[in-house]
Amino acid sequence: MEPDFDFLPEVEHESGIKASACFQCRKCSNGCPVTFAMDYPPDQIIRFIHLGLKDLALGSSTIWICAACETCTTRCPNEIDIAGLMDYLKQRALKEKVVLRDSLTYRFHRVFMDEIARHGRVFEAGILFRYLLVSGQWWSKLADGSWWRDTNLALKLLRKGRLPLRPHSVAARQEIESLLK
Repeated sequence: MEPDFDFLPEVEHESGIKASACFQCRKCSNGCPVTFAMDYPPDQIIRFIHLGLKDLALGSSTIWICAACETCTTRCPNEIDIAGLMDYLKQRALKEKVVLRDSLTYRFHRVFMDEIARHGRVFEAGILFRYLLVSGQWWSKLADGSWWRDTNLALKLLRKGRLPLRPHSVAARQEIESLLK
């Protein structure tokens, strides 16, 4: 793997985020609520940028799993907008048509963002059903019979009123649509 020494200056110029200010204190990674699902913690993604390891940074599932909750940004002692950096890396990966090693993560991200664009918020039943279809897991769950377990869980949630059958859109849906364009 050849390092791309232009990667760090490009990232900083295009995103407006000073990634080189990171001194690897790991406060971002230690506070991130979704690191358990990431292939690399956020501080390591920044280190990949420092080292010019563009393929690792853009091909990581971490950038797609980032929930943009901004806990990392809030905790950073150097005020680096790490959540913004993850958004930039997502856009760059799409622009460069980087093949994701973990395409299920990308598919979930797409379904999640489509759901936000449709209703302005996440409709849990809709996102689950669409994700099962686009990921191909629907067919494997039918084949191994595990869909019964999911169906029973859905029925329990419905009985308790925890799983709405219809989506509820937010009032300012057009405003959210314009943000996503």
